[in-house]
Amino acid sequence: MQLLNTILIGITAGSIYSLMAIAFVLVWRSTRVINFAQAGMALLSTYFGYEAVTRIGSFWLALPIAMLGGAIFSALVEVILMRVLVKHSSSGPIAAVAPIIATLGLLGLIRSVIAMIWGGQDLRIPPPVSNNGFTVNGEVLVFSPLKLLILITTFILMALLTILFQRTNLGLSLRASAYAPEIARLSGVRVDLTRTLGWALAGAAGAVAGVFQTVNGNGNFSPDSIEFSLLLVSGFIAAVIGGLDSLLGAVIGGLFLGLVISFVLIYLNGGLFFIAPFVVLLLVLFIRPQGIIGAKAGRRA
Repeated sequence: MQLLNTILIGITAGSIYSLMAIAFVLVWRSTRVINFAQAGMALLSTYFGYEAVTRIGSFWLALPIAMLGGAIFSALVEVILMRVLVKHSSSGPIAAVAPIIATLGLLGLIRSVIAMIWGGQDLRIPPPVSNNGFTVNGEVLVFSPLKLLILITTFILMALLTILFQRTNLGLSLRASAYAPEIARLSGVRVDLTRTLGWALAGAAGAVAGVFQTVNGNGNFSPDSIEFSLLLVSGFIAAVIGGLDSLLGAVIGGLFLGLVISFVLIYLNGGLFFIAPFVVLLLVLFIRPQGIIGAKAGRRA
């Protein structure tokens, strides 16, 4: 029973890591930028969801509103900040790192603005379904209807995005804009608009991760919530170990990382919680630098 609970805890946490990893992959696949402001965007989207729950009273309406708010905000970031930055730093020694540095600064700015608007106190989003574990043969599992909802949502989102990237013209345009923007322009692709759509999709995926990260815990969150910092680190590591070019790799990387952390917490030592993800990252980079799903497999995933 302890082994089963450990696996279920890992799968649930890994599902949330996968959602954040998907957001990283979407931005990377559309613009070749690592967006370290993704956690701040997810946090802001969670506040959008909180406002919707407070005013409307329905989680099921609040979640799409949070996704829409996250998508719009991410699109504005790409148009107002990233697009201008990339064009002005298209050459020179800082061309590759300037967008990354900008996203780190943006992360701090978002947290500060949130604190100014909503204050620093804890707010709460109640879970939409029960978080009481299922009972099997008289034993109560840690796996609950809420965790099942998180798991199902992750796989549905991954499937829809995979279909979008591999089976639609928009997906082809997103990949072309990232890998060969000049050739894409010559082919009639509106590269700037396509990249903005990639950021918007990442913002929507990050919103789901932020809301579910909140309700999967005690439902409380604030501008300084450590859960979102952990979500940023875990999501990025999951994206890297899965393969930054692969949506399927993001899901596999998130689930794998969640299982590793869960086994470390239950069977080894809780003090290794912060170390375990980086150890996993180093091992994967040594053994398979391109991630669990390599670059070629990632473009097919």
